[in-house]
Amino acid sequence: MQTNLAEFIRHTPDGAEADAILRKCVHCGFCTATCPTYQLLGDELDGPRGRIYLIKQMVEGAEVTRSTQTHLDRCLTCRNCETTCPSGVQYGRLVEIGRKITEEKVTRPFGQRLLRRVLASFVPNSALFTPAMRLGQHVRAFLPKKLRDKVPARQRPLEWPVAKHERKMLMLAGCVQPAMMPNVNIATARVLDALGVETIVAAEAGCCGAIRLHLGYNDEALDDIRANIDAWWPYVEQGVEAIVMNASGCGATVKEYAHLLRHDPAYAEKARRIVGLTRDISEILPEFEESLVAVTRRRAVHTVAFHPPCTLQHGQQLRGQVEHVLAALGIEVRLPADSHLCCGSAGTYSLTQPTLSYALRDQKLEKLQAQEPQVIVSANVGCIAHLQSGTSTPVAHWIELVEHMLYA
Repeated sequence: MQTNLAEFIRHTPDGAEADAILRKCVHCGFCTATCPTYQLLGDELDGPRGRIYLIKQMVEGAEVTRSTQTHLDRCLTCRNCETTCPSGVQYGRLVEIGRKITEEKVTRPFGQRLLRRVLASFVPNSALFTPAMRLGQHVRAFLPKKLRDKVPARQRPLEWPVAKHERKMLMLAGCVQPAMMPNVNIATARVLDALGVETIVAAEAGCCGAIRLHLGYNDEALDDIRANIDAWWPYVEQGVEAIVMNASGCGATVKEYAHLLRHDPAYAEKARRIVGLTRDISEILPEFEESLVAVTRRRAVHTVAFHPPCTLQHGQQLRGQVEHVLAALGIEVRLPADSHLCCGSAGTYSLTQPTLSYALRDQKLEKLQAQEPQVIVSANVGCIAHLQSGTSTPVAHWIELVEHMLYA
């Protein structure tokens, strides 16, 4: 795809990146076949190829309209199109550039501006989010269904392991997971403890940056990222083996830190080091497979349906690891026919695009429940909460299942 960048973006990092990405696109349209919003809406402009054309027009100086912004807003950033694309188009990075331009050139309706500002200020701030979630869980039975769907039932916290081990790994606790599903982090630490690894949580580390980044608050997102690097750096210098991620959405973002800070002389090299250490828990446990099999015991759950989050299979390009670990422990893992498609959660998407989000959730649950599982498992807090809101079948993080086989 040939481009002729407009003056406003021609000599900028975003312009150079957009130009390089656009030139890889050969208009083949394979991406439309795996785009969830195109399948729902049937509009070329609500598929990757159409959105790429819109972004091309923007960077070449065409008028940026509210309609353009709407089509980009509807994108889940699931990056399924990247997995499908035979030309290696980095669509996820391109659409973030396109969204940045629309935020600069288009004024949103007041209601949207308010919602997005509240989400960007409230959700990543655990000092605000945690007490609000606790209150919501306390009165959950009395909440309207739409609000109750966003408030998972309160978990009874497991005990954090206290043993010290020579092997140490950092773990990102995250901004919403400790309040919504604290046992995901605790289960991760307990599994690693059983394998002789101590889990460290840096107190000053917070949101990975994804929420503000995807809502268009780029400078604030970069501040979140720098704060995490600062919090982790003393431990990196002390020689931690890895930075463990158990929320695939966070993992996908942290693995982009080097790219996001590539022009920051104070943080570029540190960011590259952080990316090199960052690993999803599904990347770590296969190394301990023999030990894990030896210390686990069969439990009542023997059949699960697995929803691989987009941030795991498309964002991080990690496929098969979760299934392999669970199968090694004697659990039958069933994948639905549409396992490559998004469940509709997509961070704050269920709040900013609820109609599309819930339509995708219901489609996903139909396929998952057709597998007749005892439990549905996934690997991202947002997916788990979103799916659970539409079914009575238990939905859990797969690491919780592993922990149960160790200690129950």
